[in-house]
Amino acid sequence: MVMSMPTLHRELSLPYPSGQVYAWHSRPGAFQRLVPPWQRVVLHSATGDFANLRAELRMKLGPFYKTWLAQHGDHQPGRQFVDVQQAGPFARWSHQHRFEPQGPAAGSTLIDHVDYALPLAPLSQWLVGRQVEATLEKMFSFRHERTRQDLERHALWQDYPRQRIAISGASGLIGKQLCAYLTTAGHTVLQLVRRPSQDPLEVTWDPVAGTVDTAKLQGIDAVIHLAGENVGEGRWTAERKPRLLQSRVDGTRTLAKAMAQLDPKPKVLISASATGFYGDTGDAECTESSPTGTLYLSEICREWEAAAEPARQAGIRVVHPRIGAVVSAQGGMLAKLLLPFKMGGGGPVGSGQQYLPWIALEDVLGAMEWLLFRQDVQGPVNLVAPQQIRQVQFAQALGHALRRPALLPLPAAAVRLLFGQMGEEVLLAGQRVQPQRLQDLGFPWLYPQISQALAAELGV
Repeated sequence: MVMSMPTLHRELSLPYPSGQVYAWHSRPGAFQRLVPPWQRVVLHSATGDFANLRAELRMKLGPFYKTWLAQHGDHQPGRQFVDVQQAGPFARWSHQHRFEPQGPAAGSTLIDHVDYALPLAPLSQWLVGRQVEATLEKMFSFRHERTRQDLERHALWQDYPRQRIAISGASGLIGKQLCAYLTTAGHTVLQLVRRPSQDPLEVTWDPVAGTVDTAKLQGIDAVIHLAGENVGEGRWTAERKPRLLQSRVDGTRTLAKAMAQLDPKPKVLISASATGFYGDTGDAECTESSPTGTLYLSEICREWEAAAEPARQAGIRVVHPRIGAVVSAQGGMLAKLLLPFKMGGGGPVGSGQQYLPWIALEDVLGAMEWLLFRQDVQGPVNLVAPQQIRQVQFAQALGHALRRPALLPLPAAAVRLLFGQMGEEVLLAGQRVQPQRLQDLGFPWLYPQISQALAAELGV
């Protein structure tokens, strides 16, 4: 008996023209947007134009990395393209992407059809076929939901001119996805790099020396400044504390001065800050109008925001998103906690009663897009979810999502011993932050509840 080749077929009806849906898929950030956050897949290289694109992917399978080479073919502009595996984990893989108009209506149907074969079939099909099928179904459910969400959010601003946007910290947790998110919307994104540029869309800068290639910044509409040394990586030694401050102040001042010198000047500088601005607020709720705190982290945030003054003085709109703990399986707090929680060793930090201002990575991206276009917004904006939770509630939600207990606390004494001042200010201090400005703007969170954010990031 000949076993038929397994297939996957999924369709998604969308209220957007087929050409618009195709354009989203054809832009540089689409691949990154379509990789589920719980998977470890990286686009290592890509050559050729979209119709003949040859991509090399690196996939993490358990402790090992597998290379996947794919080639675009059978391209019909605006209607179809096909990914064919040249080398990789499957014996055969052909993925047809089709974009079908829905008659005279403005909508369209996105169709994904995959023919594949496992190596060592039919034995492998009998052993792991159902598991592979379930994995693919889960992956394509995510892909369709991500496509729908992004198109829906971009549609709010589709009547505005496309922007040229420079981003610092583009290789970081937020920066990577923000670059992809904005390029799929049709914007041109320039990445600030601290080495000689190797691409027309790279801009060399040196925040310590206070230099930036202003010629390449000519004609930009906006700068999103995310760069700064990670405050949560290790102890704050006497040598490291000044670097935490200067990495933010120097970079912000360098970009603000450069923007003030450009002609024409960019419209907006979105210069990141953090909810640490408020210090340790206990149970007291704070909004954007609340005073600053007394912690070292508060001082960092104050100086960080103040360093944008040259741009403000030049008449450029300046926004300071005060970002809470970003929930993402790709990095940050959640990524660090996954292993101990999966092993059953997770639990609250300290008393667990400190408030934890948090926000899903996807809502950071959406909020940044709002801040780009809402010309009536300037100054601080709290980028946090509307749900206010304590650290123990986060631990319980993560344990529930992973189907693991969350009963083993990390005592405050151990936090202080292991991490010193960093542990005291980042892990044990808390802020009960209200996203007042976003609520006043009518911002629509994708994941307003921590359970929703964890489910989306972990694929559970």
